[in-house]
Amino acid sequence: MGSCPSVKNILVLDLEGKRVAVKYYGDDWPSAASKLAFEKSVFVKTQKPGAKAEEADVVMFDGYIVVYKFIEDLHFFVTGGEEENELILASVLQGFSDAVGILLRSKVDKRTALENLDLIFLCIDEVVDGGIVLETDGNVIAEKVSGHGPEGAGSYAEQSVTQAFAVAKQHFMRSLLN
Repeated sequence: MGSCPSVKNILVLDLEGKRVAVKYYGDDWPSAASKLAFEKSVFVKTQKPGAKAEEADVVMFDGYIVVYKFIEDLHFFVTGGEEENELILASVLQGFSDAVGILLRSKVDKRTALENLDLIFLCIDEVVDGGIVLETDGNVIAEKVSGHGPEGAGSYAEQSVTQAFAVAKQHFMRSLLN
């Protein structure tokens, strides 16, 4: 891939390290068990007493660079290879978490995230495609997801309930198959 910035995964975990939304790119973790083991390990590695700041932090873990931040009761992680630029990974994390905050109207907690899981997966798809970084501006990501961007055809509120459900289901199923 040469000079194209890329990520290995984007993870959103709860306070216990359980999945809320995850997306992996490539075959670094070929099985579901290896993915769960990585998630648990990176969650444990990033736990610090009293660490509730919404500032991004970086850790080197098993040959990967992991950039992470905590918002409310959610933990956001972006992982890249050891050759990736940590500033680019941090901008991916910031753009993704900003977009989620905009779309969830600043109520970024587990319950709201689960109720709006379709929007979170759409954000992930707007940020990264096949591991390649596409967008890091949270406002642009949120506009595209909400349908106000150049490729959008109206907001979710303007779509019929059936259309919105069909789009969300399609993206959710596609993310599960990847």
